[in-house]
Amino acid sequence: MLDVTVIEDAEAAAVSLDPIRARLLAELAAGPASAAMLAGKVGLPRQKVNYHLKALERHGLVELAGERRKGNVTERLMRATAASYVISPLALAAVQPDPDRFRDQLSARWLLAVGARLVRDVGALITGAAKARKRLATYALDGEVTFASAADRAAFIEELTQGVGALIRKYHDGNAEGGRDHRIVVAVHPTLKPEAIAKPEAIAKPEAIAKPGAIAKSEATVTPEVTVEAGAASTPEAALGVDSTPPGQD
Repeated sequence: MLDVTVIEDAEAAAVSLDPIRARLLAELAAGPASAAMLAGKVGLPRQKVNYHLKALERHGLVELAGERRKGNVTERLMRATAASYVISPLALAAVQPDPDRFRDQLSARWLLAVGARLVRDVGALITGAAKARKRLATYALDGEVTFASAADRAAFIEELTQGVGALIRKYHDGNAEGGRDHRIVVAVHPTLKPEAIAKPEAIAKPEAIAKPGAIAKSEATVTPEVTVEAGAASTPEAALGVDSTPPGQD
């Protein structure tokens, strides 16, 4: 079972968002189970559970884990294909965010568009890597920093911008033969309280939103990843180039 996978197909996304099927996915992420075993947990007849399981299986969200005899019946034990799922913007391709439409480094909505592109691109690269049976070289840095003041936060962002910019200028070689394009994403945002993450509607409450000038814990993330750039590679598979990567990278 994968730790996390990306749903790119619109129909698969719709299937996963059905409340009953989402509940079944959660149960099967905890371990294999049959329709009869799940029926009691979700309060539905076994036939209804079977119907929902077939829909999930058709879209690759669950898979057969094994079979067992129970009396005169052979039960199919199903399991989730991943412990968690992320829906790619490709599922809503016609209205997916486009960070290139406008650039505002201080806009939370632009940050959201950049994050959506990250999910889309990495999801497509994972799909391409699986088809090509190659490893995918990626790296992510995640951490938290507490600023004593808004001025300190501004100074941090200034130094971060200069530092990353210097690294890009140092290592970027647009004329390198066989060079591979990578995208660098750097984000700084207030850290959400655990209760706000558990209940999305709480985000709209005043206490869950950082007030201007207030001291806020912020999360700094640097996420470089292989990406498909115009003029570089036309498919995720073509962007994989390198035959081997250090162990542990995928």
